Parts: sequence; structure tokens; C-alpha cells
Amino acid sequence: MTQIKRSSLLCPNCRRLISGDETACPYCGMKKPTSAWQRLIGRGLSDGDQLLKVLIGVNVAMYILSLLISARSTNLSFNPFFFLSPDNRSLLLLGASGYIPIDRLHRWWTLISANYLHGSIMHIFFNMIALKQLGPLVLHEYGNSRMFLIYTLSGVIGFFISYLAGVTFTIGASAAVCGLIGAALYFGKSRGGIYGQTIYRQIGGWAIFIFLFGFMVPSINNWAHGGGMLAGAALGFLLGYQERSREKYGHKIAALCCVIITAVILLWAILSSLYLLLLS
Repeated sequence: MTQIKRSSLLCPNCRRLISGDETACPYCGMKKPTSAWQRLIGRGLSDGDQLLKVLIGVNVAMYILSLLISARSTNLSFNPFFFLSPDNRSLLLLGASGYIPIDRLHRWWTLISANYLHGSIMHIFFNMIALKQLGPLVLHEYGNSRMFLIYTLSGVIGFFISYLAGVTFTIGASAAVCGLIGAALYFGKSRGGIYGQTIYRQIGGWAIFIFLFGFMVPSINNWAHGGGMLAGAALGFLLGYQERSREKYGHKIAALCCVIITAVILLWAILSSLYLLLLS
């Protein structure tokens, strides 16, 4: 008698155990869940902790690169707001956004790259601490793919609103981080109950602090903060959260597209910067 071996694997969409010969997932209905392409998409953002580490790592790497490019003119002031500040030239080369880069240089791609640039050690420190604190909550309540969509699109929308408001030169992950705040606020208010209200009050405290800090400290891009926060809340509503609907295949595809576009833009920013430096 011949024994037939049947392997099993996790569905790339709903992450439930299915047979290796299924033509469609019996739980979520996903077509061809065992194909290599579907598994690649499913694994792409499957580890939330790793996703946060990569986001923080890319931000830190871009900050270090900006310091290296502007090594001769890096600000070593003892003022904590400007200590280890790369110069504007290096930030412009690497993809700072705003009215000047977009209108005069037609660099619309900077709406993404600017989210990974920072103006001082304190700037990146506070943004990465906020990302580390807020990221796990949004990952848990929205899922990995929706979290990355909210983070990326909120940053783009926040910087686009600040461009429309006439902000000439801007950088930082705070618009994207504010998007996470907006999504968490929407979740807390929408879910309700003790858990939802607790999150709403705690994250609301973050939002109030950010706006007060923005009005007290000069050169803070409040337009990007407010735009990112509103975008995050709107995206939270449009994409939904885990308790109402599980992540769908379309969310994973969209998130993977955001990953690819972001990677291509950052790579282009780095290579073009190095090329221009060699020519100068």
C-alpha cells in the first residue's frame, strides 16, 4: 500500500493551519494559498517586532548617513535641540521635503524619504522612542500590514498638507508617528468600554503633549503633525481594526507595495546623493 504524505502550512492571509494541497483556504477563502507568491506576500510583514526594528534601524541608518555626508559642517552645539545636526545640504540631497524641494526641484518622492530623515540627535531619539512605545499597540490592534500602511501614508499625507501650507523645508518621522497616534485614538474611541477608553485617554495625553510642544518650540512642523494625526484616524476608520475585521489580502498587497516604493526611493536618495557628492 502506498502512503500519501500531506503537508500542512499556515495560510498566508489568516495564518490558520491548512493542508498543503488546498486550492483555497477553508477559513478565509484565499485562492491558491500554497503558491510561492502567496507565501512570500504572507511572510513579508508577518513579524511585527521585526518590522519595528527595521523601521527604527532604517531611520538610524539614514541619520548616520546624513551626518557622514555633512561631516565637516555637523553642528556640535551644546544646545540639545541642535547637537549633532546634519547640514541642510545633506538633508536636501537625501530627500528632505517641503515647498522648496517639491515646487522648485519637483522632488515629489521626498514626501516619503523625508519621513526617514532627522535634524538632530534629540529629534531622532524622541521620534524613535515614540515609535517604540506606540508601534506595538497599533500592531496588535490593526495588524502588521495595516500598521505599516498607516505609518507610511500618514507620513506622506502629513508632509503633503505641510507643503500646501507653505512649509519650505521639513523632515522627521513625527508625521508618521502622529498617524499611529491618530489610529490609536480612533481605535480607543470606536471600541469603547474600559479598555478602549483607557487607550483613548492615554493616547490623548500624547496628542495634547505633541501639540503643546509644537507651539512652544520654534521650527516644529505642526501642519505635518496635525495632518498625520488626522490621516491616521481616517485610515484607522477606512482600514478597520482586528476586532472588527481581520487583515485582508488587499492590505498585505498594499503594504508590500509601500515597502517596495519606500525601499526604492530611499535607495535612489542614497545613490543620487553619493553621485552628486562625487561630482562636486
